[in-house]
Amino acid sequence: MASEKDRRITDTGTLKALAHPLRMKLYRLLFVSEAATASQLAEQVDEAVSLVSYHLRKLAEHGLVEEAEPRSADARERWWQPSSDGISIRDEDFRDAPEKAAAHLAASRLFLDQRAELYRRYLDERAHWEPEWNEAALDAESLLRLTAGELADLKKDLIALLKRYDEQGRAREAAGDTAGREHVALHVYGFPFRV
Repeated sequence: MASEKDRRITDTGTLKALAHPLRMKLYRLLFVSEAATASQLAEQVDEAVSLVSYHLRKLAEHGLVEEAEPRSADARERWWQPSSDGISIRDEDFRDAPEKAAAHLAASRLFLDQRAELYRRYLDERAHWEPEWNEAALDAESLLRLTAGELADLKKDLIALLKRYDEQGRAREAAGDTAGREHVALHVYGFPFRV
């Protein structure tokens, strides 16, 4: 169980620690699995256990991951988990200095690239998913005409809706309803643009 509800990242040191391609993959994998060992994670990212351990320790130095209760009898295994139930990174926390803004931009681009790669992988593997998953999958673009306040309200509503579905799914899974349950990534972007 994570020790913190939500974690807002406001410093460049922590942002840079997370904005490393392998560290972000490890964090995402830990978030999905809830807890894992360096060996388990190394297998999933096809890297050496020693390298994965190093990056987990770096994430731990910044409070992004923490040691978890062991999930096996092997006392030599060190288990890790995210230290919070979620993280948020807001532009407003990185605007006051050019180097902070640059770090935030670099991190945002990395996160976007990794999300796009995750979706590309789904597209490449789509033929191997059952038809009901392909019918349920969402790929949509909405071009709206809103004020900044309306976009902020929409964001708040979407976050509340996503949280509700996440809590329901986790509760049902905890109650034993695991049949057909898969990890689902939902990437939502809402931003202004001009033509």
